[in-house]
Amino acid sequence: MDLIVVGCGRVGAELAYRLFQRGHKVTVIDPETAAFKNLPPDFRGRTVQGQALSQDLLRRAGIKKADGLAAVTNSDSTNAVVARVAREKYGLANVVVRNYDPALRPLLETLGLQVVSSTSWGAQRIEELLYQTPFRTVFSAGNGEVEIYEYTVPPDWHGHTVQDLLPECGCAAVAIARAGRAVLPAAEMKLEAGDVVYLSATLEGLDAIRKRLEGQEEG
Repeated sequence: MDLIVVGCGRVGAELAYRLFQRGHKVTVIDPETAAFKNLPPDFRGRTVQGQALSQDLLRRAGIKKADGLAAVTNSDSTNAVVARVAREKYGLANVVVRNYDPALRPLLETLGLQVVSSTSWGAQRIEELLYQTPFRTVFSAGNGEVEIYEYTVPPDWHGHTVQDLLPECGCAAVAIARAGRAVLPAAEMKLEAGDVVYLSATLEGLDAIRKRLEGQEEG
C-alpha cells in the first residue's frame, strides 16, 4: 500500500517504521526537518518537510495515489483539517486521525473520522490493570469502549450457566473454548472448571461481572 503519515513525533515515527517494515510504501510529512531524526536509521520511506495543511505539499507527498493517510500530529485541529481535506478534496476514504485531547474527541467523531484516542484508551487500560481482575484483554474495539476479555472458569463456578455469569447489560458471551474446541454459547450452557470464556464487555459490564464473581466467592 501507498501510505502517508502526517506528523513525525514518537507516534508518527513508530507508525511509519512499522508500516515500512511490513513492506508498504510510506511518506512522512512534518514541518520540522529535525523531527525526521525520530525515524530509525534503516527507514527507507520518503520524508517531506512542510505544513500538511498545504494542499500543494499533500500533492507532492502523493496524496492523489495514496491508499491511506494517518494524521498523528499533537494538534487535534491540524489532524482534523488534514483528514477532511484528504477525504473531501482527494476522495481518500482510508483516513485515521489521532486524538490528542480527549475533550475534543466527540468533535472529531461527529466529522465522521476514524479516531484513535491514545489518551482515553491508555487511561482505561491502566484502570483495568489496577483492578487486578482475572480477565485478560485480547481485543479492543474503537478506543476501548468495548473489549473482548478471556476468563478461565474456576472450580467454584463449575455447573453454573453462562447466564449466571453475565450481568443484565454491558456484556455478552462471544465463545467458550473447552478441550481445545470453541463453541458459540447459549445462555443455558453449563460451565465447567477450566473452560475459557470470551466475553465482549464495556468497562461497566466487566465491573458488574467482577462484583458478581466476588459475591459468589463470598457465598
